[in-house]
Amino acid sequence: MYAIAIHGGAGAVPRATLAPERERKYRAGLEAALDAGFAVLERGGTSLDAVTTAVRALEDHPSFNAGHGAALTRDGAAELDAAIMEGRQMRAGAVASVRHVRNPVELARRVMEKSRHVLLVGAGAEEFALEEKFVLVPNHYFRTAERLEQLESEQRGERVSDLVPPSAAHGTVGAVARDAHGDLAAATSTGGMTNKRPGRVGDSPIIGAGTYAKNGVCAVSATGHGEYFIRAVAAHHVCAAVEFRGLSLERAVHELLHEVLRKLGGDGGLIGLAHTGRIVMDFSTEGMFRGARDASGRREIAIY
Repeated sequence: MYAIAIHGGAGAVPRATLAPERERKYRAGLEAALDAGFAVLERGGTSLDAVTTAVRALEDHPSFNAGHGAALTRDGAAELDAAIMEGRQMRAGAVASVRHVRNPVELARRVMEKSRHVLLVGAGAEEFALEEKFVLVPNHYFRTAERLEQLESEQRGERVSDLVPPSAAHGTVGAVARDAHGDLAAATSTGGMTNKRPGRVGDSPIIGAGTYAKNGVCAVSATGHGEYFIRAVAAHHVCAAVEFRGLSLERAVHELLHEVLRKLGGDGGLIGLAHTGRIVMDFSTEGMFRGARDASGRREIAIY
């Protein structure tokens, strides 16, 4: 059964502060990305194309912390990370700390398909983008008034921390999919945490931490406090628990979020897709922007 799930970040907006108009924008963005990715699967497309399409749509939507609308560093710039992985051959590609790539998920995929590397960062990633005929954009393209306001607010009133982001400062977008051939894929993209130190890289572009896919097992995309997901090797932990310990995907995700990460002091959310097409979406924060569709007719958008 073909299926897709997406997320737009966990714990990003407390329920009490989410105005109806803003909630409508979030839901509209999630619906557009979910339906675009599902349409790829519906017409027989690959899981890779589906997750790329969905994440690209979220990167283009200013409400989410990826691409246009990304969180800003201490110096007011956007530095973007993304990764993609396919489950059939377990190929993967990722980029980190890029400042001029409109859709980092597309560059991550190009790294996977057109280079002999997995992860490229900073200037080297952007040089590769130019070689691959990407049109780079000025950094201010990513900046929105809301993100500037968040940065200024934190710099006025919050103690700067390199490890634990202040409340409402983190978020990520991602997608997992299974196509009609049974192939799995996962993709994740983020602007990282507001007021982060320039050069900081979170879990999203680290294969096995924020992104992972393996046919016959599962595909995972994570969101939350990246430093904790890195230390827990979160996405791989989930898939390994399914493959080697025989846990259900639901149990593996729950264990990672509510036991492993909690002991470390972190929180966040995960979307996972089993090799059967079963979707799991769980979080240990107040909410997670998420959506799911499958060939059986399920269509769900949720925040809390």
